[in-house]
Amino acid sequence: METRVNIHTLEPQAFKAMLGLENYLATTQISKAHKELLKIRASQINGCAFCIDMHTKDALKNGETQQRIFLISAWRETTLFSEEEKVILEMTEEITLLHQQGLSEATYKKASVLFGENYIAQLIIAIITINAWNRIAVSTHMQIEA
Repeated sequence: METRVNIHTLEPQAFKAMLGLENYLATTQISKAHKELLKIRASQINGCAFCIDMHTKDALKNGETQQRIFLISAWRETTLFSEEEKVILEMTEEITLLHQQGLSEATYKKASVLFGENYIAQLIIAIITINAWNRIAVSTHMQIEA
């Protein structure tokens, strides 16, 4: 697959705006573990090899286990994820697959029981941000560095 345009080089202001979201997310209450779980899951759904590679490596560096990373796409079928993590993964799937139903009332209610409104808002922004990065990487054929 041939790499396409380099948005970072051609449109640095756009890239800087995306980095602004990342800088904001670094200041939120969302734990590193939660961030990486949602980034990996959204990237799996979107078929973004570049982001899956990056975020699985980041998750491992942050102490995530290989077993849990291997099972993220089948999180419903395992007991390895906490209730909070399951809700975050469910939110990630519903927001990423917006065309199916979006964030359902049932999932939102589960999140409301577990998290405060600010944490929910921060999770939504984090999910939206990784989806934007996925679309940039997939559209431009960003390549994994071996």
